[in-house]
Amino acid sequence: MIQLSESFYERIVEEGKKAVPEEMCGLIGGTLEGGDKVVREIYFLENTDHSPEHFSMNPQDQLKAVKDMRSRGLVPLGNFHSHPESPARPSEEDKRLAYDKKASYMILSLMDREHPVLKSFHIEDNISSEEILELTDS
Repeated sequence: MIQLSESFYERIVEEGKKAVPEEMCGLIGGTLEGGDKVVREIYFLENTDHSPEHFSMNPQDQLKAVKDMRSRGLVPLGNFHSHPESPARPSEEDKRLAYDKKASYMILSLMDREHPVLKSFHIEDNISSEEILELTDS
């Protein structure tokens, strides 16, 4: 399971809507507690592709985010990105580029702007399975 605060969820949705028509992307950092991942910080990164159909994270932004995580005792848990016009499920490109078997891959669908959908996935060997995503108060 991965736990994400309501406030982080709201920020992800807000930034995703601002980025439309492009995909928005970022990293998630946190702690491992038992078998659960607890998101303690989110990092919005530049989508250097500036595309509505795919994203590439700015490498300098990635490095800065990981350094910040480490300085705060957090670990990289995965990433997130938006799908402005498609469902919250990994595309074939998302699966092909999912190189970290331990990472969570969150996808925000903005197909229905009034009812955004955020889901998290584990992707291994080009196969995705949905993770339990729990929104928390803290």
